[in-house]
Amino acid sequence: MPLLEVSNMTHFFGGLRAVHAYNLEIEPGQIRGLIGPNGAGKTTIFNLITGIYDPTEGEILLEGKTIKGREPNKIASRGLGRTFQTLRLWRHMSVIDHIKLGRYSKLDYGLPGAFFSTPRRLREEEKTTKIAMDLLELVGLPETADQLVTNLPYGAQRRVELARALATEPKILFLDEPTAGMNPEELIDMMKIIREVHQELDLAIFLIEHRMKVVMDLCELIQTLDFGEVIAEGTPDDIRNDPKVIDAYLGKEVSV
Repeated sequence: MPLLEVSNMTHFFGGLRAVHAYNLEIEPGQIRGLIGPNGAGKTTIFNLITGIYDPTEGEILLEGKTIKGREPNKIASRGLGRTFQTLRLWRHMSVIDHIKLGRYSKLDYGLPGAFFSTPRRLREEEKTTKIAMDLLELVGLPETADQLVTNLPYGAQRRVELARALATEPKILFLDEPTAGMNPEELIDMMKIIREVHQELDLAIFLIEHRMKVVMDLCELIQTLDFGEVIAEGTPDDIRNDPKVIDAYLGKEVSV
């Protein structure tokens, strides 16, 4: 059984069909990519699977159980974490508090712990702090824990967002353009971190990217989307040499 299975997912915004008969299977530990021109529907697919939108048609199964129509927080608690194309960080919150925020759905200290500093609550908070520091170590930012997130360089803020998504303890990590806006050095660092996250946590990863170097180097299988439909699916070599992909996407001006 695939870890995630999407079958015949279609979505309309009013009379506009944004996604048509989309299918996807992600196996445990697999890295898959989704590419396509701007406006092809890539982020819409992420939003449909993660519960921001409710698909007009189709089914979405996580570990064999439907998540279609579930609220985003419920889907996240089931094991589907994500980052966003644009940073969603809080200006006046420290780096470590951002990571801890990702674990709030995992806290279990009961109603008394919500109001009082019970031993159970103190143990949970100590565990959360340790996990947050371990994740900051994983993304290469342990020394920034107490800094305000807005004082960090852009590339480091992207890593904080990644660590926050990992704090939800996902089984599948959705990355929406994780290297967007990065300079070449930041891009190389982020690719290295994604590989380390994949290896150390044995996560399945599904990513959207415009930079072909990232997709071709990281992904085992890639889908190409155009006007809301998959026009090709295969290995990086298959996609690189597919005439339909070249015509729809790779033949255009693309950041590599």
